Amino acid sequence: MLRHLMYKIKSTGPITVAEYMKEVLTNPAKGYYVYRDMLGKQGDFITSPEISQIFGELLGIWFISEWMATGKSTAFQLVELGPGRGTLVGDILRVFTQLGSVLKNCDISVHLVEVSQKLSEIQALTLTEEKVPLERNAGSPVYMKGVTKSGIPISWYRHLHDVPKGYSFYLAHEFFDVLPVHKFQREHIAMLPRLVLNSRAQVFVLPQHPKELGLQKTPQGWREVFIDIDPQVSDKLRFVLAPSATPAEAFIQHDETRDHVEVCPDAGVIIEELSQRIALTGGAALVADYGHDGTKTDTFRGFCGHKLHDVLIAPGTADLTADVDFSYLRRMAQGKVASLGPIKQHTFLKNMGIDVRLKVLLDKSNEPSVRQQLLQGYDMLMNPKKMGERFNFFALLPHERLEGGRHQRNARQSKPFASLVAGFSELAWQ
Repeated sequence: MLRHLMYKIKSTGPITVAEYMKEVLTNPAKGYYVYRDMLGKQGDFITSPEISQIFGELLGIWFISEWMATGKSTAFQLVELGPGRGTLVGDILRVFTQLGSVLKNCDISVHLVEVSQKLSEIQALTLTEEKVPLERNAGSPVYMKGVTKSGIPISWYRHLHDVPKGYSFYLAHEFFDVLPVHKFQREHIAMLPRLVLNSRAQVFVLPQHPKELGLQKTPQGWREVFIDIDPQVSDKLRFVLAPSATPAEAFIQHDETRDHVEVCPDAGVIIEELSQRIALTGGAALVADYGHDGTKTDTFRGFCGHKLHDVLIAPGTADLTADVDFSYLRRMAQGKVASLGPIKQHTFLKNMGIDVRLKVLLDKSNEPSVRQQLLQGYDMLMNPKKMGERFNFFALLPHERLEGGRHQRNARQSKPFASLVAGFSELAWQ
């Protein structure tokens, strides 16, 4: 991957952080996500569904709650973006089976959007009935089809726009944080080591990480952060600043007050697609990720073996991620749908009844090791110092789903409606 990136930079000049992330994570030949299983204790990071079954069960309840609140349609699609190892959707489907008497007249299908060949194979092993062979067609938008263990049709796609349109519930858990971000700096350049001139571009050299810059404003305004080859060390990459405006600057808000921002156009495209689909055919989208509401600055980082990893070292061997800017997601919904959140994970899960579910499971188990695992999982999900406050929940819903929606189309005015939706207030069955 490093050789590939250096050849690319030598050929066309310094690349954006977004292009770097895209190549490192999803390059068809050597991308980090394409041919490896990076999840779990043996991988580079662990996610909430891998920690506790309760997490997925409560999300399954959330979708059923929304399905009931919107009239119990005769059919719906469950669509997950970036389904990991399939653990989360597996837990959700188990809840659907357990509440089969509620869903008995509803025709459900599962649709997974996954670019990783390795992970799609693991998902199939986790979710499908081995007795029913998978249909494979690498050249088709639906590159794999099968039947889940509970008899539900399941399909795999590489892109959201290939998923059939229709009444759907969308799920994105730790999906938006790995989409490519453009990074911009608005700070004083006098502290930079030197000005470099080369045949490709004139660039300002940054220290090893952009946050090490000074805090004075530049007269030049915003400058995008690029990645270049270090002329002093032939096999090393470095951050540099573009000498003039770049196209992605259009995504920065005109009233932005931060000195460093990360913008993710791909996230905007996906939110627009979800918003259009939900506004047209109904349903809802639930996003769970670590992030902020337009307050953080430099969050670009790497993870390898559950530890922080220098993003420029050994590209392709570590996960790259950046916190989700939920204020941007809310803006990109553009009033087509209502948005709720972000709210902290511990608040959402408590509202969904995690304490009640934990007590039920503890009462059912006489095995000390199982009880300990349940309690440790609960602590990891809910402790503010662990995942409880680092992760947030965010939802997109049709305006008509919420009382008074016709009169308050501005997505920023969603908060008064929160009491109407499970998770964003305490769950209430009707």
